[in-house]
Amino acid sequence: MAVMKVIEVMASSDKSWEDATRKAVAHASKSINHIRSAFVQSQSVVVNNGNIEEFRVNAKITFEVK
Repeated sequence: MAVMKVIEVMASSDKSWEDATRKAVAHASKSINHIRSAFVQSQSVVVNNGNIEEFRVNAKITFEVK
């Protein structure tokens, strides 16, 4: 039986929500091993003068505890 742990992270990108999610997982993987999944809990954008400047995600990352 595997023991799993979940952390919550926030990340942003000027390209897309998908890119922000990739950045969240990539950054978390620098200090966490055995990442199994990421669940995007919420998405938002920063708007300036009617233009989207930044995509933001709040993600839950699940990893196995060895």
